[in-house]
Amino acid sequence: MVAAQKNTIASQVETLARLYLEGNPAEISDEAIAQMCDWLMGEFQQLPLNLQFSDYMRYDNPKQMFADIERGHLWVSADSYDSSIYPNPIYGFIFLAMHDYDHYLTGSDFTLEGEIAAYNAAAKRALSLTIQKILYSEIVLRSAAHLFLGHAPNPKVVFP
Repeated sequence: MVAAQKNTIASQVETLARLYLEGNPAEISDEAIAQMCDWLMGEFQQLPLNLQFSDYMRYDNPKQMFADIERGHLWVSADSYDSSIYPNPIYGFIFLAMHDYDHYLTGSDFTLEGEIAAYNAAAKRALSLTIQKILYSEIVLRSAAHLFLGHAPNPKVVFP
C-alpha cells in the first residue's frame, strides 16, 4: 500500500511538473499584475513577522522555519523568489514571506501536499480568479517542477 501511494504521489508530481515545464508563459494584463501587487502589499502589512532578506540563508526544513516564525522572525532567501512578473522585486520577496507564513499557518511541509495546503490558504484570501491562477502556477506547479527536477525551474507563470 505504501509503495502504491508513493507511486501515485510521484505521478502527481510529474503530471503537475510537466504542466509547468511544457506550458507556455501566460499573458497577464497590467491590470492583473497591479491587482496582484496591491493584494500582496495588503498581505505584507498583515504579516506579524520581522522579515530579513538574505542572499544565503535557506531553511532546510519546515521545523527550522516554524521555530523562527514563532520567535517573530523569517529569513527570505533572494535565490528563492521570482520577480519576472512583478514591476519591482520587492513583490517577489513579499510573495515568499506570505507563502512561508501560510506553510506555518497550515502546519504544512515542503512536499507537494504541503504546497497544495499553503496554496489553498492563500487562494481563499485572493481577490480574484486571476490571482488564484497566478498563485497556483507559482506555488503548486512551480513547486512540482522543482520536486521533479531536483532544482528550481526557470521562472514563469503558466495557466494550464
